[in-house]
Amino acid sequence: MFSFKPAIFKRYFITGLLIWVPLVITVWVLSLIVGALEQLLPVAIRPGPVLLFGFQVSGLGALMTLLLIFLTGLLAANLIGQRLVRYWEGLLARIPVVNSLYNAVKQVSDTILSPNGNAFRKALLVQYPREGCWTVAFLTGKPGGDVANHLAPEAYVSVFVPTTPNPTSGFFLMMKKEETMELKMSVDEALKYIVSMGVVPPPGKTRHTLSPPQPSGNS
Repeated sequence: MFSFKPAIFKRYFITGLLIWVPLVITVWVLSLIVGALEQLLPVAIRPGPVLLFGFQVSGLGALMTLLLIFLTGLLAANLIGQRLVRYWEGLLARIPVVNSLYNAVKQVSDTILSPNGNAFRKALLVQYPREGCWTVAFLTGKPGGDVANHLAPEAYVSVFVPTTPNPTSGFFLMMKKEETMELKMSVDEALKYIVSMGVVPPPGKTRHTLSPPQPSGNS
């Protein structure tokens, strides 16, 4: 006869959770992305759900949005498209409030999404929020503008410290270069490490005993 054992039930239940939780969260995130892409289309041309084998299948609007983005990039890559983009940006530059907001967002997107950009190219180990506490951060550049007049750009670096498990928010810090340590891991591996709250370490890396960086003394 089958005897009920709480330990066995708990083990099987946790095993089932380990299978379903990542799957459900993945489907949920994908549904949010598809919904957001569909909302980008005007209501007049936004397609509704399609019946396929008796089931409603959504996502056609998301495919249309991706196609629209691709065609926009294809158009902007040629000479006529570049002129249209310059005309559009010049038009936005004449609108108060809109011009400053658009320019700020464009600078950030160009820096992050451009293949030639230097943002988020290196993963760093920094002490935050206090000495003795370590976290993973990303190198974003050097201090600029009037900040560079107060901090030596060659001695300081700009870093972004993401929060976990949502790495899209975080803190922007300017730290001494000697107080950061470059990690031998890719940005994708560092992001996975952050999102998993440290549960999933980067694979194939040699583990070393951590020692804080020492300030360089005068020789």
